[in-house]
Amino acid sequence: MADAAGWSTIESDEGVFTSLIENLGVKGVQFEELISLDPDTIRSLGTVYGVIFLFKYLRPQATPSSSNTQDGTPTDPATLPESFFFANQTIQNACGTQAILSVLLNHDTPTPENNNQAITLGPELSSFKDFTTGFPSDLRGEALSNSEAIRSAHNAFARASPFVDETVRNRDEDEEGDVYHFIAYTPINGTLFELDGLQASPISHGPCDAGTFPEKVIEVLQRRIARYPETETRFNLMAAVKDLRIQAGEVGDLETLRNEERKRAAWAWENGLRRSNFVGFIGEVLKGVAAGKHAQGGEGGVDEWVRKAEGETARRLRRA
Repeated sequence: MADAAGWSTIESDEGVFTSLIENLGVKGVQFEELISLDPDTIRSLGTVYGVIFLFKYLRPQATPSSSNTQDGTPTDPATLPESFFFANQTIQNACGTQAILSVLLNHDTPTPENNNQAITLGPELSSFKDFTTGFPSDLRGEALSNSEAIRSAHNAFARASPFVDETVRNRDEDEEGDVYHFIAYTPINGTLFELDGLQASPISHGPCDAGTFPEKVIEVLQRRIARYPETETRFNLMAAVKDLRIQAGEVGDLETLRNEERKRAAWAWENGLRRSNFVGFIGEVLKGVAAGKHAQGGEGGVDEWVRKAEGETARRLRRA
C-alpha cells in the first residue's frame, strides 16, 4: 500500500461530500443523505448517478461467511471499455473520496443510465481520468493516492482534533476501534456495478438502468445489511444527484430553490466549523467563568457552583 501519511479521515456528510467535489471543479452535482431504504425516496431526487454506502467492515479472516463478493459477480476489467473507471484502493483513509470518484468518473458522458445528463467534471478530474485511461486498476489506485489536488481537496474536510493526528491513522475507525469503509453503487452500460476498491474487480449485480436503479440498489443493500446482527445500525447512505437547485429552477419550484439555498448556507457554516479547533477557546471561557465565580465567593463559591452543576446533571440523568 501507498504511504497513508497525508490522507485524513472525513465524515460521511452530504455537505462535506458536495463541497469536496465542488472544490475539485465538479459542476451541477450534489449529495443527499438517504434516511430510509426506500426506492421512492431515491426516485424523488430526480437524476441519480449512484449511491455511496458506509458500513462497518467485516474482516474476512474473522468472518469467512461474510465475504464482500458473496452477492454479485466479479467482472474482468479487461472486458470493460477503457472509459470505465475502477481503481483498487492503495491507501486506506482515502476510501470515501475514492467511492465518490467511482460514481463521478463513470458518468462524464451522456448515457441512458444518467438520463443523458453527463456530469461536468472540471479540468482537474477530467485531466486525471484522461491520464489514467488504459491503466490497470492497481495503477489507477496509485495515481489517485498520489494526486496532490485530490488529496488537498479531501484533507480540507478532515475532522479537526487537538489530540489525534489524523494523517497517521492507519484506517477509518471509530472510538471503539471498529473499521468503516465506503463503496459505490452505480448503473453503467446497462448494469448495476458495485465499485469497492478493496475488491480485485468491479462486482456486477445484473441488468440495471436509470428507471430500475432505485429498486435494484435497495435490494442489493438490503441483502448486504442482512449479513449483520439486527443490533447493528451504523450504516450511512448518500445519493449523488443532479444539483437540486438546477432541477427546481427547470420546473419553476421557487420554494425548493429557496430551501436548497438555505441548505447550502448551512453547509458552508458547518464546514467552516469543521476546520476549526475550539478547545483553546473553550478553555479560556471556562477559566473566565471560574475566575468570575471565585471573585464572587472565593473558593467556596466555585465549590458550590460545581456541586450545583453535579446535582443538576444527576437530576437530568434520572429523568432520562
